[in-house]
Amino acid sequence: MLTINMLTRADSVKGQGVMSATEEQINLVTEGLKGYKVVVNQLKIADINHIHTINPDFLFKSFLNNKKQPTIASVHFLPETLEKSISLPKPIKELFYKYVLSFYKQADYLVTVNPRFIDDLEQYGVDRSKVTYIPNFVSRDTFYKITDQSKGELRKKFGLNPDQFTVVSAGQLQMRKGVLEFIDLAEKMPEIQFVWAGDFAFKGISEGRKEIMEHMDDLPDNVHFLGLVERNQMNEFFNMADVMLQLSFEELFPMTILESMNANIPLLLRDLPEYKTVAESKKAVDADSEAKAIFTDYLAFQQELQQLAHTGQVPTQEVQDKMTSFGEKIQGYAVLSEFFNKQQQLSIYLADIERIIFDPVQDLLK
Repeated sequence: MLTINMLTRADSVKGQGVMSATEEQINLVTEGLKGYKVVVNQLKIADINHIHTINPDFLFKSFLNNKKQPTIASVHFLPETLEKSISLPKPIKELFYKYVLSFYKQADYLVTVNPRFIDDLEQYGVDRSKVTYIPNFVSRDTFYKITDQSKGELRKKFGLNPDQFTVVSAGQLQMRKGVLEFIDLAEKMPEIQFVWAGDFAFKGISEGRKEIMEHMDDLPDNVHFLGLVERNQMNEFFNMADVMLQLSFEELFPMTILESMNANIPLLLRDLPEYKTVAESKKAVDADSEAKAIFTDYLAFQQELQQLAHTGQVPTQEVQDKMTSFGEKIQGYAVLSEFFNKQQQLSIYLADIERIIFDPVQDLLK
């Protein structure tokens, strides 16, 4: 049995999307792949090393690898995407950016959560045949619609008015996340409570920290910044909302959108190109009566699967056959297949995930 070693220190900086994305991927691979043993931060070299964070000792491990076992690295960011997240002196910034690119180039294979990174990596001198786009995903076991508690009850847990219409947002406190616009909007709508989960993940070097802190000293009464909310509480956080608001000016792959979607919370997003493609592909589904009918049935089936998972029931052969049937219908229908792709969701069953992630790895092992 092949061993996959997941190398990560994403939990050293809590509140960032990389930690959430890494946890989801490790859980998915651990529970879903057959014929592989998955370990995390194992000292000895495994058959496959998958690096999720750019720690120097992980890079050193890849050198020790001596190319006998493939090393995969996840590309969660590029130098230019860090510009609006962290603030560093120019000499240190240039040195750090060179290190990031050197780290990626040492890997045998790269996985990126954003398809536009492939062209960017090629411009940095990375062979594009080494790069595969695999979007982030969120487990329905972790984020789901809560039915046994009301929104008011959930709001009380966070010390909020249980009866007031609630708009939530989540993410690191950075200028690019639209924090100041969030406060400004709240000032114009005093009858609604606005709640933000997240903190300065990079502390003193977080971009825009000083300006944001100045606004924190004089917040409207209807604005609540909760600070860092632990991941195991975030499902309740989303479920207490009437609306999830994402005001980011720039995003790579926001986990919060997938998480709130799983909780069936209405989304209000800034009009970014990444979101337009999702809306356009959904319109194409709605315009096709047969595709819309399949999609409606699929959503109902997803609820059925979710209920089975929460009650600890194992899917029957009939349910598994139904799952396969839906997969074939969706893959065989262009507008549906396009919508799921644009929605940044991998697929509905693990066979496809195994194919997408590990076929390239098998090529490396040959």
